[in-house]
Amino acid sequence: MKKRNFIVSGLSALAIMVAFTQCDGNKAANTTSDNSTPAGSVSDLKIAYVEIDSLLNNYNLCKDLNEAMIKKQENVEVTLKEKMKSLDNEMRDFERKYQNHVFTPERAQQEQNRLIKKRQDLEALHQRLMGELQQESDKNNIQLRDSINAYLKEYNKTKGYNLIINNAGFNNLLYADPALNITQEVIDGLNKRYTPAKAE
Repeated sequence: MKKRNFIVSGLSALAIMVAFTQCDGNKAANTTSDNSTPAGSVSDLKIAYVEIDSLLNNYNLCKDLNEAMIKKQENVEVTLKEKMKSLDNEMRDFERKYQNHVFTPERAQQEQNRLIKKRQDLEALHQRLMGELQQESDKNNIQLRDSINAYLKEYNKTKGYNLIINNAGFNNLLYADPALNITQEVIDGLNKRYTPAKAE
């Protein structure tokens, strides 16, 4: 089965964010208190952008979270496949015995009911495990978003950008001067401060 890239596919919310708005508090205070100059004058804005796809593909936290999700998905698939195979074997065995009149009508009905219940339980297990995978993916997406936002706040204390936006293909930004691209700088900073969790 094709492995899903959980984090990248699950981060549509992150890519949809029109901006990582990181305003310099002092500049914001000045523009609101000084009525002599137009607030938010375009010439006063300091803007940069991050290529979100590149960031997600190169941020080690994202890679680790995605790898862990793929392993969990594979484990779920193996578990479900084994249980389904076992159920299929039991159903074939029941069919063979039923055709050979091994069962009394009452015993055949009991066995059929048991197999139906087992199939229902397997379907419920499938739903539960898929739900747990989705919850884990959602939690990872929040962790990743919070990590990026926290880093950008620290990063912007020295950079002083009024706005840091994301560039996710043609979703938000149609054109930007490559000189405004801070993607690699952000990736390097994020990876520098990221400490992988120790394997248990």
